[in-house]
Amino acid sequence: MKKLLSTLLLSTALFGVSTAVVAGGNYKQKSHQQPSIVAIAANNPDFSTLVAALKAADLVEALQGDGPFTVFAPTNAAFAKLPAGTVESLLKPENKHQLIDILTYHVVPGAVYAKDVVSIDTANSLQGDSIDVNVTMGRVTVDNANVVATDIKGSNGVIHVIDSVILPNS
Repeated sequence: MKKLLSTLLLSTALFGVSTAVVAGGNYKQKSHQQPSIVAIAANNPDFSTLVAALKAADLVEALQGDGPFTVFAPTNAAFAKLPAGTVESLLKPENKHQLIDILTYHVVPGAVYAKDVVSIDTANSLQGDSIDVNVTMGRVTVDNANVVATDIKGSNGVIHVIDSVILPNS
């Protein structure tokens, strides 16, 4: 489980989105040294639910590993779209295995950048299921989540921000 947090983020050119600043959230990296994927998430209030989930699942250390990882990172607003009580239930110790499955489904081994996404239609997650990747009229989705920011580079991979939590089939 050491290779856990890399998600497939898609072409900045496709979206016309700057990864430095995205409407509705500040995804700008402020230091000259690249922080790890976990450090990027932990230092951005838009990812506080994701960070809490990573802690509850004991995945922080794994995602601070060498990688590289591609992480499809849902924002707090993405988690808020889940039915009421879902996040609180998943954070309970007795649901840790289910939480791990969901979080590892958001991670793809290797660093997949936006420019690479146009040539793929699926990505294999660390959880084991395949994530559907679609590019339609310049918009990229993973499963049915919109990619809203791409290519946020960390020392051990890349983050792509998504607007919904994606769920594994199994």
